[in-house]
Amino acid sequence: MASTSTTLLPSTSTHFLDRSFSKSSSSSSSRHNLQSLSFSSSSTLGNKKLTPCSVSSSVSKTFSVSSSLQSPTTYKQPPSWKKLCNDVASLIPKTTNDNPKLNPIQRTAATIIDAVEKAMVSHERRRHPLPKTADPAVQIAGNFFPVPEQPVKHNLPVTGTLPECIQGVYVRNGANPLHKPISGHHLFDGDGMVHAVRFNNGSVSYSCRFTETNRYVQERELGRSVFPKAIGELHGHLGIAKLMLFNARGLFGLLDPTRGLGVANAGLVYFNGHLLAMSEDDLPYHVRVTQTGDLETSGRYDFDGQLKSTMIAHPKLDPETRELFALSYDVISKPYLKYFRFASDGQKSPDVEIPLDQPTMIHDFAITENFVVVPDQQVVFRLPEMIRGGSPVVYDKNKKSRFGVLNKYAKDASSMRWIEVEDCFCFHLWNAWEEAETDEVVVIGSCMTPPDSIFNEHDETLESVLSEIRLNLKTGESTRRPVISEQLNLEAGMVNRNLLGRKTRFAYLALTEPWPKVSGFAKVDLSTGEVRKYIYGSGKYGGEPLFMPEGSGDAGEDGGYVMVFVHDEENVKSELQIINAVDLKLEATVTLPSRVPYGFHGTFISNEDLLKQALC
Repeated sequence: MASTSTTLLPSTSTHFLDRSFSKSSSSSSSRHNLQSLSFSSSSTLGNKKLTPCSVSSSVSKTFSVSSSLQSPTTYKQPPSWKKLCNDVASLIPKTTNDNPKLNPIQRTAATIIDAVEKAMVSHERRRHPLPKTADPAVQIAGNFFPVPEQPVKHNLPVTGTLPECIQGVYVRNGANPLHKPISGHHLFDGDGMVHAVRFNNGSVSYSCRFTETNRYVQERELGRSVFPKAIGELHGHLGIAKLMLFNARGLFGLLDPTRGLGVANAGLVYFNGHLLAMSEDDLPYHVRVTQTGDLETSGRYDFDGQLKSTMIAHPKLDPETRELFALSYDVISKPYLKYFRFASDGQKSPDVEIPLDQPTMIHDFAITENFVVVPDQQVVFRLPEMIRGGSPVVYDKNKKSRFGVLNKYAKDASSMRWIEVEDCFCFHLWNAWEEAETDEVVVIGSCMTPPDSIFNEHDETLESVLSEIRLNLKTGESTRRPVISEQLNLEAGMVNRNLLGRKTRFAYLALTEPWPKVSGFAKVDLSTGEVRKYIYGSGKYGGEPLFMPEGSGDAGEDGGYVMVFVHDEENVKSELQIINAVDLKLEATVTLPSRVPYGFHGTFISNEDLLKQALC
């Protein structure tokens, strides 16, 4: 098996926190004077005239925001790091219960609730130490630690040659908690931050901005964390108490939970002129890329009033029809699962309710040319477990995993075909397609064991096995086999997005070793099982590899480039690497002006699509 490693030229030094962050930053102040985009075709979407969008606007801010967290002592850091962190943290606005906007009853209620919460958390932590899956010292250590916002920086240093076809912006989402966790915290709980690298005729810029969710805006104003963290805090009796205190704050008007609770930190998709930042606990948020390469949150996006429920973070964009397919799940009441789609112009279909006996963790799904493929697996939600002192996210060993296959345009779920697949939990599905000669739907995903290891602490070592699952629509039977012969943890990645839902030969997947760090990526031949590895180098780790097709009609399936953020932990430097997807040779390295934490999922938006961005 071929293996490719890189030796990069030394890049210029970066700091953990950029010294340019101040209230008087010209880059920051100019950002908020932008009322509309000034791309040459920004007032139209194709040939369609834009109509006003239905969004919930976020509160505007007039400065760059940095995290109030302090650096973990376990991280190798420059001597000036503590002072830098303190300096930047001091820029965050602080509020107290003496807020003049509060009436005397509200101030009294706030003081009592805060005191109860502090005593409760202190008591609980003495009795029950945090598990690793909820311990902030573990979950946000090292390069998982948050960074402040970075106003756009232009003319970044480039080593090598940028491919001419890369014109547009690479955006990647991630979790970046604004405030120090009060109690438990899971990596997935952090506030959403989008990192953007803009390519424009040889010039490269970088910026990163928080997605201004309802949760983020209110916590920024309050100066601390008050919304419950879905994974890190909602465990056992303390989780129940946190929910009660949160509801009490809402009843007294100390915060507003009605405009969404989500963090928008997981997925990104560009659809119908909108870059959408998503997490499955809320509606998407519309983020705009400005002409300068900066980022602005337009607001919570409900597709012009059509979307009434949450949407998972991995909707699927059909490369031929340009339709967007999505799911929504509910952990409290039926229907626990709904399926819907959006036409290329943004018009939503009626919801299709998919009957499930219990709420199930469904982070991802798949599409083929004619079907949607929905996993109903063994990780489920059981809120009563909190009463017994446990986690509401449970691995149900007695439940049999199954996949449901439904026509994309079905008006109800009566024709859905459920096929059982033994001992299978795929957190992500990379692709699926139909093979008419065998009446099978082929699904490519990474099967994870233990299934709930991301959410609950285990002594058993996590394994994520790239698997081929065949669902026979004629017999109702299934098979599952590992795609490759060696044991590699392969998580986070993609196939050529121009072939999504069609048979693909190659997948580009992160080598999550040592877990949860990513030491490189693998180009996997799904038909032969051949693996070619690209390793970032000693002490260097990255994230999800994004495959960008070259765009030429003559290019093969792997004709294109892989882009990935890479961090040198020893030298505390971050960069964007661009690798030729055919031969896995490094083409170019962009030196970034500040540290980029390890994150989640991303996408690439071409200059042509940037010109079609909606204004709201």
